[in-house]
Order: sequence, then structure tokens, then C-alpha cells
Amino acid sequence: MRLKEIGSMAKKSLRYSDALASETTDKRLDILRRIGETGSISEAARQAGVSYKGAWQAIDTLSNLAGLPLLERSVGGSGGGGAQLTESGKQLIAAAAQLSAAKAQILKNLRRDQGTSGLAHSNLAALGLRTSMRNQLPCVVNSIRKVGQATAVELQLSDGTPLRSRITAESAELLGLSVGKGVLALFKATAVTVSISEPTSGARNVLSGAVTRASRAIGGGEVSVQLPCGLQVVGFSGPEYGLKVRATAFAALDESAVVIALAE
Repeated sequence: MRLKEIGSMAKKSLRYSDALASETTDKRLDILRRIGETGSISEAARQAGVSYKGAWQAIDTLSNLAGLPLLERSVGGSGGGGAQLTESGKQLIAAAAQLSAAKAQILKNLRRDQGTSGLAHSNLAALGLRTSMRNQLPCVVNSIRKVGQATAVELQLSDGTPLRSRITAESAELLGLSVGKGVLALFKATAVTVSISEPTSGARNVLSGAVTRASRAIGGGEVSVQLPCGLQVVGFSGPEYGLKVRATAFAALDESAVVIALAE
């Protein structure tokens, strides 16, 4: 039995821009490419250094982004069955190779000219990241440990301030996280509670700094806090806090609200 492409190509087209948006930031395309070379999902997972479950998560996510099935799979056999790329899968891999070559040339030019600009080429990729999350903080991975079925990742801001995240083990695998790796910590402003006093319980992440902007609404509202390292965090305060500009404030959020992204 095979899983085949559903629908007509005349009705559905491959969404290159969505599927290739993160080509250099995780292993999804690498896994798809290895499946095409080996004809085996389990072997592709082994070569890529991820679990079989992680490989399937990668393909499912990539297929969702592409808008079309990327694999045909034969079910059965000791190795979990064989697999081959659909035409859409082959087209996506070919497009990824062209995009990678073009990007490599651009980065080469940027590195050559880096001496005349203070903007590092690695920061340019982050400028192209489109997300609804207001808070995007450059960090470095400080530690990674397994906690039950999840993975706890401690990040560090440039001044050493810790920021904790909790993600799935499969996500950590696909991101290729390692100690010392530069990442972006993303979280919504609505996930951040800003107060004038330090929380004594609850959120594991508490970032302190000076208020740079605060809503004057009686019922509270949006507040911007500048951290000692110079980064801004946006959150919301309640009506009882009365935060004012230049006042010390504490921004608290749960570790499960912190999303980790790569920008390379």
C-alpha cells in the first residue's frame, strides 16, 4: 500500500516560499534529501542523527509547509518499509539546492565586506524572520538536559542573564541544539507579566530592567522594559502596578512560552 499525492497539481501548487523559508535553520530538508538517497526513513534518521519519530515529525511539518505530500511510503518490512520522494519532493530538493548556492554566494560577499560594517552576517538572517512574537532575543545555549518527555534548555543573554525554555526532544534534535550555539529566544508579549516587585513564585523566567514605555490606561496595559544588556522586552502589567518610565520592573514568563529559533 502506498500513500500517494492527493488532488491535482492544477488545483494545488508547491509552496516553495513556506517550505524553504528555514532551509538552513533545521534538519527537515536534510532528512528529506537523505530519504531520497537511501529510500528509507529509518536510515535517513540514523544518518541525520535524529530519532525515527523525529524524522517523521520533520517530514510532516515540511509537507504541511509545502502544501503537498513529499513522500510515497511502502508500509511493512523489518526496517519500517521503504519510501521515495514524490515529484513535489524532488522539486523541493532541487529548489533548495539552488537557494542554498545563491545564499552561500551572498554570505561570502558579506563576509568579504564585513570589515566596513558593524553588522554581522549572522544577524541579517534574523531580520528576515516573520513572526507574531514581539520579543526576539539573541541568546547562546548554555545547557541542555532531558526532563521526562521534554528537553529543558537554558539560554544566556549577552550579559550572562539566564533564560529557560522547555521544548520537545524531537524539536531539540531537529534544531541541532548544542552548548555554545547562537539562537533566538522568541515569546509573545501576552506571555509576559510585568510588575514593580519581583515575583516570589510561578514563572521560572524573571528578567529585570528599567521601564522605557508604559501604558497610562487605568486598567494596566503594555509595558516595555530595557534589560541591562540593552535588549527590550515587551509585556503587560495589571491595574495595580502603576509602572512609570525609568522605574525598575520585573518581566516574568513561563519557560514553556519561550520558543527557540535559529537564524544562520
